[in-house]
Amino acid sequence: MVQGQELRIGAVARHAGVSIDTVRYYERRGLLRPTGRLPSGYRLYTDAAVTRIRLARQLQGLGMTLDEIAATLTAHDGGGDCASESWRLAAARERVAAEQARLAGAAAELDTVLARSAGGRRGLGWRPPPHPPHALRCAEGRCDLGLV
Repeated sequence: MVQGQELRIGAVARHAGVSIDTVRYYERRGLLRPTGRLPSGYRLYTDAAVTRIRLARQLQGLGMTLDEIAATLTAHDGGGDCASESWRLAAARERVAAEQARLAGAAAELDTVLARSAGGRRGLGWRPPPHPPHALRCAEGRCDLGLV
């Protein structure tokens, strides 16, 4: 890639390692803007668009949403610095931690099923939940159907 050269959308996509549709989608979401268009209608971008797409993909991989990424890039374009946007990374970190906890629970459940299966017992299969979602509750002679 030649520095300072304007690139068509296909070259940007190839250098950034994404599809042309992804470049168009990022443009629609406000993550990048073409610098112009050729008379034929092709979008033109600078090499900075490739860097921006790579950064957006990296931030997505860290758990940030596209809305958060767009806001971060907008703040950066407006002169903001990394410190002023660190709260977005902290929010993404909280989501990642919650997902890790959920996955740990799923792994523990799988371990239980595997242990049952290895012992010759049915590890898979339907078991009624400990409390049915709807239950008849009776107290002091009154009964009502409600959520447990």
